[in-house]
Amino acid sequence: MPVLHGIRVSSLYRTSPQDYPGQDDFLNLAVAGVWEGSPRELLCTIQSVETRYGRDRTREIPKGPRTLDIDVELFGSCIIGEPGLVIPHERMHIRQFVLVPLLELFPDSADPVSGRPYREICDSLPDQGVVKVGTLNGC
Repeated sequence: MPVLHGIRVSSLYRTSPQDYPGQDDFLNLAVAGVWEGSPRELLCTIQSVETRYGRDRTREIPKGPRTLDIDVELFGSCIIGEPGLVIPHERMHIRQFVLVPLLELFPDSADPVSGRPYREICDSLPDQGVVKVGTLNGC
């Protein structure tokens, strides 16, 4: 089974819901590391983690409250467009709650499709209420 090593974790951020406002704020962070498997294997692994922590996609309101939501935003410089797996994540360029923690880990990163720096993309977005609340202990 593939493993993730060399793990780096961003600070923790509280953000307002974007697509379904009738719910509590979210806590967001970015995690980076070296994955020894394929992007699809990573997706399957993180979905099994979500399930272990109580996520049931069959009972959810789309974009609504959920116990845990882990997305694969990037996978190196790969560009993938498959059913159920799009990398870079198709909405990351409009989400400060993704870009702010990502830029903490990779301040000079750029979109692999357009080449546009993520810092420039993030700075061009309206304020979305992303607030740094601290770090995870031990990370």
